[in-house]
Amino acid sequence: MNQTTSPSAIGLVGFDGDDTLWKSEDYYRLAEQEFESILGHYIDLHDADTARHLLAVERRNLAIFGYGAKGMTLSMLEAAIELTDEKISAHHLRQVIEIGRRTLQHPVDVIDGVRDAVAAIAAEYPVVLITKGDLFHQEQKIKRSGLRDLFPRIEIVSEKDQSTYARVLAEFNLPAERFVMVGNSLRSDIEPVLELGGWGVYTPYAVTWAHEAEHGVSDDAPRLHQADTAHQWVQAVRAIAAQAG
Repeated sequence: MNQTTSPSAIGLVGFDGDDTLWKSEDYYRLAEQEFESILGHYIDLHDADTARHLLAVERRNLAIFGYGAKGMTLSMLEAAIELTDEKISAHHLRQVIEIGRRTLQHPVDVIDGVRDAVAAIAAEYPVVLITKGDLFHQEQKIKRSGLRDLFPRIEIVSEKDQSTYARVLAEFNLPAERFVMVGNSLRSDIEPVLELGGWGVYTPYAVTWAHEAEHGVSDDAPRLHQADTAHQWVQAVRAIAAQAG
């Protein structure tokens, strides 16, 4: 593996997993639609903002259940009980559980161009996968993605914030200004890295969870580059390396 020798050049490139390397949010949106269909037996969906209520329940449960399909399922059960004034049947609660089960078992579809792009970047820089969510579910998705061989180091974390990235960088003995993070979430993948003094390559995904859509990243942030597809990652990372050098 080739590494740059300039002390100011890039020494590590991190990649997000969900909706950066493989599709994920599509299946959560489908789960929400199925959830609303069940609630339609009890409430007028035009009067009750079920998506907003579910988001509120998920947010208050994040510190307890964490991110991922299991936390979503528990929050759906709680929201269903609240929205129906405890009238929802055991039959329909079981259907909610099945929604969660299907979400946990969803196909892992690698996004177009990802494997070639990661392999090309890994030929020039050390790489690490930093993915957030339920440990077991993330392990299964990594395995089924077929991308495991590209990453000598994988970090599955419960939260992506400054302290998480600072810990990872400390373990690599690397200053933040030599780190690039590639991801689809400005809130989780880009903002904390920029705040530490690192670099970000933002690749938007077609759908974004409302919680992840809230951020404080400016469009003209000097350490932020945008790559609309994985095919542009190599060019973006090289541009950052030139800028950092």
